[in-house]
Amino acid sequence: MRKDAAKGARAPKSETVLVSNPRQARFIEGFLRRLRRYFLTGLVVAAPLGITLYLTVWFIDFADGTVRVFLPPEYHPENLLPVEIPGLGLMLAVGGLILLGALVTNFVGRAFMNYGEQLLGRMPIVRTLYGGLKQIFETALSGDNHTFRQAALLEYPRKGIHALVFVTMNSQGEVARKLRGGKEVIGVFLPTTPNPTSGFLLFVPEEELILLDMDIEDAAKMIVSAGILEPPISKPRILEKRLA
Repeated sequence: MRKDAAKGARAPKSETVLVSNPRQARFIEGFLRRLRRYFLTGLVVAAPLGITLYLTVWFIDFADGTVRVFLPPEYHPENLLPVEIPGLGLMLAVGGLILLGALVTNFVGRAFMNYGEQLLGRMPIVRTLYGGLKQIFETALSGDNHTFRQAALLEYPRKGIHALVFVTMNSQGEVARKLRGGKEVIGVFLPTTPNPTSGFLLFVPEEELILLDMDIEDAAKMIVSAGILEPPISKPRILEKRLA
């Protein structure tokens, strides 16, 4: 009984020693805080680098594997070369696309291309799919920097709430004739977060848009990050009243 009582009496003593040493407690707390800061800093540096390297290696492996499917086994790189060269399939794919582009830009290649498109145009489902994909790729890869003309704010989905949109066109077709009523109608793309490849096409009066000075790339980063990456305030630039 006395031993148990003595042990019970000694227990608070160790707690008193820890509490009665605030300098040591502050040192431990500061040390743990620094470790946490160092860990987060290392994570911020390593995570984007690691993910970028992983995606790069994955894309190269995917391109190599895709090219291997179209080559006979005797022409596989490992059967022709003494060592394996990473990215050789990607280089072959790029070279093949360059060769294909050179062939279809001359008169003979363009004639074959037109004949092939005529054949595809006779297939009900294929022609719709091919035509839509071709138009998308021609628009995206045409080198025209005005695919998305400008970033803007639109009061959506209700009054007092604004959404980030991309101005795509100054509508001139049937949509404009039906909706205009004396007002300029602008086509805008409202992307979703964090996947900006999906969204909604909206037609709104020009005066309802608040044009922004930020670049398209900065606006896209802001959408993908759900507003975490907010670009710095850009210098005001001269904005055209008419986006045509």
